[in-house]
Amino acid sequence: MRARLQTEMIDSSVLLYAYSRGIFPMAESRDGEIRWYEPERRAVFPIETLKFSRSLRRVLRKNIFGVRFDTAFEDVIRSCADREETWISETIVQSYVKLFEEGYAHSVESWCDDELAGGLYGVALGGAFFGESMFSRRTDASKVAFAALVQRLRERNFSLLDAQYMTPHLHSLGALEISKEEYLRRLSVAVKFKCNFL
Repeated sequence: MRARLQTEMIDSSVLLYAYSRGIFPMAESRDGEIRWYEPERRAVFPIETLKFSRSLRRVLRKNIFGVRFDTAFEDVIRSCADREETWISETIVQSYVKLFEEGYAHSVESWCDDELAGGLYGVALGGAFFGESMFSRRTDASKVAFAALVQRLRERNFSLLDAQYMTPHLHSLGALEISKEEYLRRLSVAVKFKCNFL
């Protein structure tokens, strides 16, 4: 059990309202101030039509990793923050742990020999899932978690998988970039759905 630092949290109602309006928080650094973002261009994954790469399909067939949901949320978010430069401050960690305790934040975890090998976390609201960050301790572990996330969202009829900003890694996984206007249109529809992540 980790000792938690006392730090001001972002109220869950504020976080959920922001997400429903296409806005999300990031810290300037590990100990930095929280700022709110609403990108002009947004990265999203087409849940229903997304095709996994041939190499990822090969990895999935090997069953190297076992996938679990919501069994190690705090470990996942802290592992995502465990890098030289990060926007995941202690305020972010504690705020999202609280959101997890309230049933809105979720983790997808890749396990190997009972050790957490990689994973990702995000926020589910209506039929939208807002991906926040991912990490790997073993090759392809985060990609397997991502594939499991997409499959879960398909099964539960989610319509929007948000990835915030486009990066080469997200592009390689199949992310598309759309305008803020198109994103907000899709978001307004998605949050009205009644979908259960678990």
